[in-house]
Amino acid sequence: MVTPSELKQMYLDMATARHYEERLQEEYLEGKQPAFDISAGPIPGELHLAAGHEAAGAGVCQHLRDDDTVTAPHRPHHVAIAKGVDLKRMTAEIFGRETGLGKGKGGHMHLFDPEVSFACSGIIAEGCPPAVGAGLAAKKRNTDSVAVAYLGEGAIDQGAFLESLNFAAVQDLPVVFVIEDNDWAISMPKDRVTDVENGSDRAGGFDMPGRRVDVDDAVAVYDAAREAVGRARDRNGPTLLEIQVHRRMGHFMGDPETYRPEEDQDAAAGRDSIERLVEDLRAAGVDDAEVDDLRAQAEARVEEAIQWAKDQPEPDPAAAHDDMWINPGSGVTDTEPDFDLAGGDD
Repeated sequence: MVTPSELKQMYLDMATARHYEERLQEEYLEGKQPAFDISAGPIPGELHLAAGHEAAGAGVCQHLRDDDTVTAPHRPHHVAIAKGVDLKRMTAEIFGRETGLGKGKGGHMHLFDPEVSFACSGIIAEGCPPAVGAGLAAKKRNTDSVAVAYLGEGAIDQGAFLESLNFAAVQDLPVVFVIEDNDWAISMPKDRVTDVENGSDRAGGFDMPGRRVDVDDAVAVYDAAREAVGRARDRNGPTLLEIQVHRRMGHFMGDPETYRPEEDQDAAAGRDSIERLVEDLRAAGVDDAEVDDLRAQAEARVEEAIQWAKDQPEPDPAAAHDDMWINPGSGVTDTEPDFDLAGGDD
């Protein structure tokens, strides 16, 4: 059963994630309006925010350790926060600063923090194979670490996901696959892009347990994840979880959402997993003053991280090719490569 301290930690993670997304939205849109310019403002490029997904991150990650691997998709911030990713360095990465997790080169969809075994990618379902690899490594090393792969419901027909389910099942690996179902695969409703009502039904084709949490309730997610993560840690194989979440913002910032009925947007706004968790806290004996203090802590942490990130230096353009797999070819820079790109005998 979830303890009061765990409830408070989940609330702190979820309140942090919600305020973080709302503040990133404000920062991102600066300078990009009235005519939307994706390259303008303090945060360049695309930005996919996860307001409404918080319960899926907090409820699962509450059971994880730093040595448990987590991979996330292009909407990753709530999971990263719940996993314990360095918030200041993550924010610096989103703002494209030198002190970011990837030295400002990866942006918000390509975050990597080896200190807590977290990574994400903008490629649909790309996180599934690496999570399976981490599970295989844990099995071969005879440790009790687990791996968790997050993906959206729009990714459940991707080959990388289905092949990962198969390999994890065949090899009996300690992996938990978590589908976040927000009802929209970019601009398409779920029933127009897949043949199953519940993505958790995919588990039946791979002889693994599948479970759907039909409401974005952090405690319900916590309970389902406790069983799935415990099963993996005890070396009883993989599990597929699906969690109903809701999308409170567009697919990306600047998305006009003309494809989405107003009643669907209104319904999403009325389904707040954070307010539901407040009721759980009260039932556990946590008074409103302490809840307010937790929210204030979350908001202060976010504000500090954003200000710190904005104060950081931008990367030196001369370092653009640093940390690459190979040196750039002749003529790309003033420095010649220190090996023969043509593959000569010497």
